[in-house]
Amino acid sequence: MLFEALEVGGASLVRLERRTDPRGYFVRTFCAREFADHGLPEAFVQASLSFNEHKGTVRGLHFQWPPSREGKLVRCIRGALLDVLLDLRPASPSYLKHCALELTQENGDAVYIPPGVAHGFQTLAARTEVLYQMTDFFAPELSTGVRWNDEAFGIRWPLPDIVISEKDAACPPFDRAAFEQELARHESRTGSP
Repeated sequence: MLFEALEVGGASLVRLERRTDPRGYFVRTFCAREFADHGLPEAFVQASLSFNEHKGTVRGLHFQWPPSREGKLVRCIRGALLDVLLDLRPASPSYLKHCALELTQENGDAVYIPPGVAHGFQTLAARTEVLYQMTDFFAPELSTGVRWNDEAFGIRWPLPDIVISEKDAACPPFDRAAFEQELARHESRTGSP
């Protein structure tokens, strides 16, 4: 595997090194030792799969409030998508900045998204499947999101026609002061940094 640091601090692109022969290819998708050597988690406690029927589907931008320490390893296993990471950690040098990268069935790349970074994507092909591995258990009471097309973030989604859930579409406009106040409230209740 090859590891490439991204513009969002702590995030990493994980590229696969395929070994091919007449049968096809073999590739390692995870190694705790290699992940640890690159400062990434060595253990994941949950895995989930999303199936997206339509091209243009948007999911996100999702994150969990503290005390969750949910990091995600995300890989497209069928189809293609534009994956977006948005840094929501006020102490981070990349706070409120985002990066976007294409994950496809063909490239096999994965992206590691650290805790405190919102995640979303738009499918570039119909019937796209996305595999998520998480470092913390999903906590519905801490699950939230920010608006996928909020002008505060300047994210350029590639496809104008979208399919989105009512919940994601209903996220209010981003208010930095209110967000930071809510984050501080969660951190003070849990002692999180």
